[in-house]
Amino acid sequence: MNSSRRQFLARTAAGAAVIAGGSFPTSAAQAITTPRNLTALTDATVIDVVTGRRLRRQTVLIAGDRIVGVGRLPVPRGTTVIDATGKYVVPGLADMHAHSLGDERVSPPLYLANGLTTVREMAGTNPVLYEWRDRIDAGTLLGPRMIVGSQIIDGDPTLWDPNLLPVLVVDNPAKARAAVRQVHAAGADFIKVYSRLNKAAYLAIVDEARKLGLTVHGHGPDELTTKEVSAAGQRSIEHIHSIGLSVSSREADVRRMVRAISVKTGDYNSWFRQLHPIEWIAANTYSPARAADVFGTLRRNQTRVTPTLTMHNVLDQPDYTRLDPALAKYLSASEIGVYDYAIQNLYRPNRTAEEIARQREMWAWRKYFVGELFAHGVPVLAGTDTGTPYSVPGFALHDELEHLVAAGATPRQALYAATAEPARFLGLGAQLGTVEAGKVADLVVLDADPLTDIRNTRRMHSVITRGRVLTPAARAKMLAEVEAAVQGPPSPLALPAGGCCGAAGSGH
Repeated sequence: MNSSRRQFLARTAAGAAVIAGGSFPTSAAQAITTPRNLTALTDATVIDVVTGRRLRRQTVLIAGDRIVGVGRLPVPRGTTVIDATGKYVVPGLADMHAHSLGDERVSPPLYLANGLTTVREMAGTNPVLYEWRDRIDAGTLLGPRMIVGSQIIDGDPTLWDPNLLPVLVVDNPAKARAAVRQVHAAGADFIKVYSRLNKAAYLAIVDEARKLGLTVHGHGPDELTTKEVSAAGQRSIEHIHSIGLSVSSREADVRRMVRAISVKTGDYNSWFRQLHPIEWIAANTYSPARAADVFGTLRRNQTRVTPTLTMHNVLDQPDYTRLDPALAKYLSASEIGVYDYAIQNLYRPNRTAEEIARQREMWAWRKYFVGELFAHGVPVLAGTDTGTPYSVPGFALHDELEHLVAAGATPRQALYAATAEPARFLGLGAQLGTVEAGKVADLVVLDADPLTDIRNTRRMHSVITRGRVLTPAARAKMLAEVEAAVQGPPSPLALPAGGCCGAAGSGH
């Protein structure tokens, strides 16, 4: 458990008792004597994301930031009542792979307005992210709970241009351990590792992080197999690149090819272009036996996979990628310009017709691959890699849920990957992830059943974050304020646009 989770649990310990036998924890009992602190969602259908059950005609009673009752309950006099007849209540959603863009007037409200009450920020590229996290926890900034990673730690040469993104470059165990100590002191909640780390430096990172009580998340380094990464104790593997290589009947050949990739500092696109034909070989030599072995290792070790199909959809098909015109109003002109530049200058140029066709087939393959992850019981986290061209914070998670279902997940499995599984992964399963008494009141009220059609997660009525109700009017106001903010001058603390797969720009 890292320091951030310890702090969270300490702050919320007073309200952590779960209702049993009809009795309330002390904090809830006190709240009931002061009715103005109570809110009730009445006549709702509560979705159990663990079992897929629909619990009908339920009252969800909230006191302060806690759910204090779920069931067919009496509503205390003086309670603020929200009639949820015909509506569906699900846990607050989580985007487990995000790179915030814009400033505090943009990303935090976009997340909340879209039902995201938890975000794992995958790289602490700017200290302002830690400030956002702490202000949100303190209640002085309205936004989702944020778990913020370290600066990216990569090998030498790194795939990133250090002039665009402050990456920590290490090429030996001593430098690797020093980098871990540096980001721990800076306030990182976890360590973010990257593709070009050599094996010795990577293992030193994992060991040093363990000593400091931090977990390791990120890419599967090119020099290690997926089973080696899982055995080392890395808690999550981001994207499908590295795992896809590990389930080939020609894995030894594929690994030699990957180790032979040569890049200059900052030439991310070159890495992708060299990796694509290797991925093609691996996809066409998929071994069910190898997959069962690798996926079984991930399942037993509880190594989570964040597929980020939203990112893969864009980067596999840049010739067919467009910004949704309905969402353009939530991005600044400079952000859109960065995305246009990345697509036109990094991903589209100099590709043959054969490459374009193959990468479209790879997109279909990735969806099949994610379906296999679910079929083998590999724990999956829903994450978008927001910051990839044309992805919009908050909205992108609903795209990801649809991609997961298109890949073969059931709507319940997709919801679980965005609610209960993130809570368990973060060590907060007793606090978050399901609609139960005793848990933090992070909830989304939907106008239609998401188990019937996952697209219904977009049909939001209200969002509740730590007990605070964002009504339809409040959500509309938040979105309007974002639209106004991106039309004006940027905040002096604005972050550069860019995800973790080579879409970084110069910022704005």
